[in-house]
Amino acid sequence: MTVDYVAEPFPAAAPPVSMIERMTLILDAFDSTTPTLTLLGLAERTGLPRSTVHRILDQMIRLRWLAHTPGGYRLGMRLLELGGLAAEHNELREVVGPLLYELTQRTGLTGHLAVLDGREVLFLDRAGGRSKVPIPTRVGGRMPAHSTAVGKALLATLEPGIAEASLRGSASPLTPRTINDRAELHRELTRIRNRQGVAVDSEETVPGIGCVAVPIRGRGAAVAAISLSGGIDGERTALDTARLARALAEVAQEAGRALFPRHGR
Repeated sequence: MTVDYVAEPFPAAAPPVSMIERMTLILDAFDSTTPTLTLLGLAERTGLPRSTVHRILDQMIRLRWLAHTPGGYRLGMRLLELGGLAAEHNELREVVGPLLYELTQRTGLTGHLAVLDGREVLFLDRAGGRSKVPIPTRVGGRMPAHSTAVGKALLATLEPGIAEASLRGSASPLTPRTINDRAELHRELTRIRNRQGVAVDSEETVPGIGCVAVPIRGRGAAVAAISLSGGIDGERTALDTARLARALAEVAQEAGRALFPRHGR
């Protein structure tokens, strides 16, 4: 008698055990391009069994982390409420946000407030902007630090060894202009230090987009960086780096005095 052998698939990586980890996987599955997901979509994105996802979804809907819509599931009001509460207590955003908004109204460019988080920058605020080229940034979004002006402005305030770690394990260059060599990154950070912290991104993150940034300094290290971004077209249309750097530096100094009044005096 012949017995057919059916090969078993290789075991998949063990799914997270704790409920918090599974909830986080589900919440992280949503993004700006897919604000609504079906049960199947969530199962595919999280790698969790459909039955497990369905069971967790029921609890998350009941607790208002998620909401059920005709097209599937979306983030719920509890996240919006907590996000607003966090923003309300975010001193950096409260102080810098209005100054950044006023600056973008004067320049017509897109303003960003960001902090360094490991090898990435985390955007705390975004204001203004009338660029013809879309700038793919959002509040709460992240970008590689070494490819952005805000990231390089912050890296330049660190010790060289710490700054070098920003390239370890980094992904492929975002554009042909992205710095992807440690020696070149060190040279770039030296140039930024020689310019009193002014960093420039010339299509290193997004083709057709340029950016100028400066750090906001506190008691020693920089606590954040602000930038202005806009469309560029080679030498024909470029950002006025010197003028924008002066405007940014004034805002950074005013923000620093408000955040650290004793230090400012």
